Amino acid sequence: MATAVATRTNWWNGGRSPFNVEYGKLMMWYFLMSDAFTFGAFLIAYGTVRFSQNFWPNPNEVFNAFPGAGHANLPLAFVSLMTFILIMSSVTMVLAVHEGHHNNKKGVVKWLAWTVVGGIAFLACQAWEWAHLITGEHAVLSGNSIDLLGQTTRVNPWGPAVHNTAQVTEALKNTPHDILVKLVSGTHHDMGHQQLAAMTDTQLRGMINAAELHVTEQGPVAFGGFFYAITGFHGFHVSSGVVINMVMLIMAKTGVFEKKGHYLMIEKAGLYWHFVDLVWVFVFLCFYLI
Repeated sequence: MATAVATRTNWWNGGRSPFNVEYGKLMMWYFLMSDAFTFGAFLIAYGTVRFSQNFWPNPNEVFNAFPGAGHANLPLAFVSLMTFILIMSSVTMVLAVHEGHHNNKKGVVKWLAWTVVGGIAFLACQAWEWAHLITGEHAVLSGNSIDLLGQTTRVNPWGPAVHNTAQVTEALKNTPHDILVKLVSGTHHDMGHQQLAAMTDTQLRGMINAAELHVTEQGPVAFGGFFYAITGFHGFHVSSGVVINMVMLIMAKTGVFEKKGHYLMIEKAGLYWHFVDLVWVFVFLCFYLI
């Protein structure tokens, strides 16, 4: 009888095998690949809704504020700062991994600490941006009156501009007293809130130039839902990365990796952090540039 001989295929016979990957690093790549599909699905859904609408908010108008700049119009300046912070934190992570390859404990601790600082700074910037959008007060035509609204998941004040001065003038007649006070205080900074509140509605309306008042209609509600969901999901990843990097920092500082003789875990954490940075590039493109 013929005997079947089992043969083993040699998949690689030149130099170092590309299949010889450390298990933890391979699992991290699998996780990042699956996470990329999740972000990809979110952004594709956003793009589908975005380009199915006749109108979409202009990012130069939505994201034009900067902390401490008052009413200055600075389109995309703050988000550019956020992007710069995140990119620099990715650079410091590269340096931490590099020092780990050379078993330099002090270098790893120093650059990991800066990476954590960069992550926290980015989260602080994102928290300010969210708070500014949610608590913002923008004149919006609501029915037959004017209301002051911020950006939420249910309300979008970034709709088409109302150019009909007569329509705005008519809407001012039905606008509540407290809203009129806020509208006037936005242009008459020399008058206090109590002084304006003591005036009659007729007096307040006489101080408002309907032609110069920037009033918009309500925009597509989907904008707020997608913006807070996707940037919040990314922010959750940044938060997780900061926690992971803090754990890595503590382990490096207490000599855990020094005893092991390698800093492989720093490299795995670095892969995750670079992924978070890369995803932000696509989020920045979809929400802030297009």
